[in-house]
Amino acid sequence: MSKPHISPAEALETEDIEIKLLLEAIYQKYKYDFRSYAFTSIKRRIKHRCARDQHKTITDLTREVLYSKETFSSLLKDFSINVSDMFRDPEVFKTFREKVVPYLNTFPFIRLWVAGCSSGEEVYSLAIILKEEGVYNKCQIYATDMNPLILDVAKEGIYPIDRVAKFTENYQRAGGKESFSDYYNSKFESIIMSKSLKKNIVFSVHNLTVDKVFNEMHFISCRNVMIYFTEELQENVLQLFLDSLYHGGFLCIGTKESLQFTDIHSHFEEVEAHRRIYKNRHV
Repeated sequence: MSKPHISPAEALETEDIEIKLLLEAIYQKYKYDFRSYAFTSIKRRIKHRCARDQHKTITDLTREVLYSKETFSSLLKDFSINVSDMFRDPEVFKTFREKVVPYLNTFPFIRLWVAGCSSGEEVYSLAIILKEEGVYNKCQIYATDMNPLILDVAKEGIYPIDRVAKFTENYQRAGGKESFSDYYNSKFESIIMSKSLKKNIVFSVHNLTVDKVFNEMHFISCRNVMIYFTEELQENVLQLFLDSLYHGGFLCIGTKESLQFTDIHSHFEEVEAHRRIYKNRHV
């Protein structure tokens, strides 16, 4: 029996339905919610995975994900946003050093949250600045990500040595006061971030799409994560951050992201508009 002819439009519609079913299956089975991620981005990642693993249909991938936790864990890595650099966007870190840290220093104890910390470069960048400004010993940094595999990379703090030149350049542009080499040890073809930077960092799995407030923070950083969310999910996550912030606390988002035209915009004042650093208004 010959297969019925399906038009290109029907094929695309069917493919979109398959993707939605896969995302629903992931949520029902593993409680990871990607249903409100930007559809075009998530679709591209799924199709790339199907091509790589030679799945004829997305439904085949769905079946494998449902019956294999290892397949799901691997797919989760594909969904994660793992592109980062130490002191990425150096001017943001320079503003943090000059305008945020002096205010944070007025508190007897400081809680910072790096949401979507990926492989940890931003976490260690903040720790270095806090150390150089003499406040690290009274800080607790919570570094969270939805992907436990990439979180393990962040905990280890091991990076290829060929990235050091870029890290060093960014550090210097961010107002570094020492030598960047003071903060890592070299071993083989890698660098290992200093233990002194790790002592006040708590790494933990946290999923912004489903998990709730877990502490009151003085500073929250979530950079270049929400660009992959729908507008509705962005609003939900921003509300989570607002609920998690101490009155007068700071929120830092990606330079391609903005609070403008969001429901919570009125709760914040701009510290540095171009750097996307905001301060929670006292209410």
